[in-house]
Parts: sequence; C-alpha cells; structure tokens
Amino acid sequence: MRRPRLGALAGAVVLGMGLLAIPGPAASQQAPTKTPLAAQESAGDTIVHLFQWNWDSVAAECADFLGPNGYGGVQVSPPQEHVVVPFSEGGNFPWWQDYQPVSYSIDNTRRGTAEEFQDMVDTCADNGVRIYVDAVINHMTGPKEVERPGSAGTEWDRYDHPDLFGDGRASYGYDDFGPCYDSIQDWNDKEEVQNCQLLDLADLDTGSDHVRAQIVRYLNGLVAMGVGGFRVDASKHVPEEDMGAIIAALDEVPGFGGAPHVYHEVYGDQTIPYTAYTPYGQVTNFDYKRDIASSFANGDIADLTSMPEHGGLTSAEAVVFVDNHDTQRYEPTLTHVDGERYYLATAFMLAHPYGTPVVMSSYDFQGNETEGPPSVGEVDGNPAGWITADSDCSAGGDWVCEHRDETVSGMVAFRNAVSGTPLTERARDGSARVAFDRGEAGFAAFNASGGSWSLSAPTSLPDGDYDNVAGPGTATVSDGRVSATVPANGALALHVGAECEQDCDGGDPGDSNTLTATVETWFGQQVYVVGSTPELGSWEPTGGVALETDADTYPRWNGTVPLGSGTEWKLVKVNPDGGVEWEPGDNRVGPSTSVTWARH
Repeated sequence: MRRPRLGALAGAVVLGMGLLAIPGPAASQQAPTKTPLAAQESAGDTIVHLFQWNWDSVAAECADFLGPNGYGGVQVSPPQEHVVVPFSEGGNFPWWQDYQPVSYSIDNTRRGTAEEFQDMVDTCADNGVRIYVDAVINHMTGPKEVERPGSAGTEWDRYDHPDLFGDGRASYGYDDFGPCYDSIQDWNDKEEVQNCQLLDLADLDTGSDHVRAQIVRYLNGLVAMGVGGFRVDASKHVPEEDMGAIIAALDEVPGFGGAPHVYHEVYGDQTIPYTAYTPYGQVTNFDYKRDIASSFANGDIADLTSMPEHGGLTSAEAVVFVDNHDTQRYEPTLTHVDGERYYLATAFMLAHPYGTPVVMSSYDFQGNETEGPPSVGEVDGNPAGWITADSDCSAGGDWVCEHRDETVSGMVAFRNAVSGTPLTERARDGSARVAFDRGEAGFAAFNASGGSWSLSAPTSLPDGDYDNVAGPGTATVSDGRVSATVPANGALALHVGAECEQDCDGGDPGDSNTLTATVETWFGQQVYVVGSTPELGSWEPTGGVALETDADTYPRWNGTVPLGSGTEWKLVKVNPDGGVEWEPGDNRVGPSTSVTWARH
C-alpha cells in the first residue's frame, strides 16, 4: 500500500506534498545559540531548496558556493524527530517519512544532530545566508504501521505523543487533535478542508491554546538558534485565525534582526484562495509554476515579460518556483530531466522581477516517487533509519545540484545587481525568443528554440564589454545597442558589476570543457559529439568525441569536448552496425556543460 502524500489541488485531486511535520524542540534543550558580534545581512532574496541535504553538507555549501554566489537563503528539510518507516521493497526509507513528526525534538534525524544543525545555522549566517525551516503546524503522524520509535528514539502512537521536547514537560493526547477525526472528503467545503484529517494524518487542533503554545515553543526555539524563516507546509489546512495567532507570537531573529521571513504552501482554489494567507506572510504560487513551466516546455515564452499577478498575488506576496520536490514527482511539467529548457526557465525566473524565487536542488530518484535521499545505510546505535549521505555535486552522482548549473548560478548575482529596477522589453523574435532590460543595471535575452538567435537590440546598459553570467562568452554594448548570438535553448545575461576584464574578444572560453549529456540509448549504442571542427570530426559521426557512461551514471554520458564559442555541433547515436541517429533540431552552437537529448 502506498503511503499518503500531502498537499491538495482544487477539487478532490490531491498532489503529494512531503508528508508534513510539526517539528520541534524547546530552546532549552537545543544546542547553545551563538551571540552575534554584529547584525548579519542576507546576500539577496534568492532561496535555494537543498532538498534532503544533511546539515553538514548545507553548512559547507553555504561557505563554498551559496554565500560567494549571492544566495540569500536555504530551505532545509524538517529538522524535527520523524517517523522511521522502512519499506519492504528493498528496505528503502521514503523521503516523506521526514514530514511526519513524532516529537518537536531536533536531537536526531537522518540528516544530523542538534549540534550539527546549530553549526549549519551559524555557518550559513556568517556567509549572509538565512536558514528556512520546512515547518508543518497542521498535523503529526498517520496510523502506526511499523513498531519503531522515532528518529531520536521516542516512543509514540497515533494521537499519543507523550514527550514533545525530550524534557517531559509537554505532550499531545487525543483531545489535542480534531475537532474532526475523519479524512477530508469534500474539497469544496472550507470547514472540512481546514479541520479534518489530510490524507489520514492526525490533524492538530490549532485552535487550542495548548497546541498553539507547543507550536510556538518549537518555532521560537529554532528562531533562538538563528533560523531566519519558515516555509509553512499545508497552510491552507490551518484556519486563518489560528495561523495568524501563531505567526504573531514569533520572536525576532538574532543576528539578522526583525521577524522571521515566513512563506506559506497554499494550493489556491475557489474554496481557499492564495490571498487568504497573505496577512501572515508570502505564499507559494503554483499558478506561476504551471505557467512558466509549460511555457518553456512548449517554447512559448515571449509573453512572460508581462507577468500577470497569478492567483491575485502581487510580486511582494508571491514566492515563485519552476518545480519543487512534489511537482518533480507528481506534476513534472518541467524538471532537470528536461535539460536546457528547465535551466533556461530557472534563469528567466531569476531575471524577472515578479516574486521571491526558490531554486530547486534535488537528487535523482530514478522514477521511484518514494525514493529517499542517497544514504550510507543504517548506522549502529542510530535509530533514524538510513542516514543521509553527504551531498556531492560532481558530475554523474546521485545529487543533481540544479543550482550549480552554469545557466543558473550566475543569474543569482544578476538578480542582486538589478534588484528594484523595472523590466523593459527590448526585443522578441516569434514566441520563443525575448530580451529585456532591468533598468540601467542589466540586460537579459532568452532563446527557447532549437536554433541560435542573432540578436541586435537597444539597451540602457552602459557601453562596455560584459561577461555573460548565464553561460560562456562575452558581449559588447556599443552606442546603446547589444549585438550577440544567443545559443539554442540558451541565455545571455549582462549586468553592471560583471564587466569583462580579460578575453573580451567574443568569448571563446578555452580549448575544451567537460560535457554531461543525458541521452537514452539501447544496448550497444554509443553517443558522440560531432561538429563543424576537425576535432569534432567535421560532421563525420565516428570522427567526433565519444562520450562515456556506465551502470551507475547512465543515462548521463560524460566527456571532455573542444567547444569554442562559434563551434556548431550535435549529439549522435552510433549503432554497433555503423548506423547513426542524429539529434533532431538545429545545430547547437558554442560551449555547454550539460545538455539533454530532449524527450519532447
């Protein structure tokens, strides 16, 4: 039997949200907080969702990549004690177990300990990056199916959580749940949606003073540790007045100062609109996600410059994304599997002023919706089940690390450089190509087609030579115009502060680069990179560069390929008998580090 998944669409359709969790330990039993010497400042407004990363890996990423590249926040998976549910099929512990809370203790989860969590918060703050905890204040667990304690060793049962903080001072019993103990049936009945059990998960009575006090104690314990904000999961299932009382009781964040930055997961519909929760923070905009993902998948992007206020959410009220951990699995309009178009859509989201962006960073679940994160297996003496492995962003690994793709990584700095400036459209070519200014601080062009775009457009960007922060190469602005070639399914992004200082002759990035190509083949086929230069076979398939794969990395093929800025090339499948299958569409142009033989 497949376990329930959280989150609801309009009507009776339910989309899997991480089986949510009300996390939390008391401040008194968490690791000691660090007293900041000076107020920290976030680098920018971009948040990255490091889905299922362990605490040590998040800390390292803040220091090594996120802070230096201008990210302002990291959304981390729930840190509270969770259920431990081994699947019979191979023993895998599913990702969603982390979203069913056993207690509010953060002493031990499969991602680490309270001390490691504190070190993560401190390290990220030192690098200008806030930690956003994925918090659920709607429910606890589903029915108990496996006789195992929680991840920190706490015994529990449905409607019976005898030690919420590990200090014996607080508990939940049967009367702390409800008032409806049945599962939601009528998604058009607001009272039922907000007071009954979401997918058979024990629904907390958030109208109870006792329940509210425990939730606030948990959240404020995290704030005292330096947590800068919260993504509140399944907010639409918590009555608005209850949510308002909880959010109003949150303390100020040490170091960063001010109230925590809160955003709510809401699938807006006619019964409960997005705007019902805007008095209590920002709201995740699923209508935006559907629009941008389908537009880039279909190569119909030009009209996105005039972004509507999806679901009635203004830019200041909306948190936007191309995909998240649920839509990857259950509404996969556009994900990393789709390659260049996906990264192009993410880059566009960062270039456009609408909303606060969340960049997804995930792992390869290989078509298994329930697959947990890469792990080191069970560890003797640790009750948390399979322990999450350190994240590794090297090519060919299980961690996808979408936020490190070259089309995306430089766009965070672009967003920071153009913050607060208006968008002015400067050029479009059909429905798949569009370019715009961001005030006088930046210029961006996006090409969601299979052919290169020879662009010449006016710009308010000052004259000069600029690095393309959305890919290899440079471009020159002269007499108020920018002329450049935007590669197929690629982008050009220039901004003040990224002026070119060397090799400003059109941007050949070097003799060769490492290329990862996602290509599905049948047994015996080989993938080659074939192109216009002698090094790429002068269009002779077997004269090109052969890529390599193995059982662990397939369908990702890797190799070092000489791709200059003007090099035209394609992927080719070569059969054992010498037959060839050419990649469809126009030739690719110039360097790239990651491509996909598109499935559509």
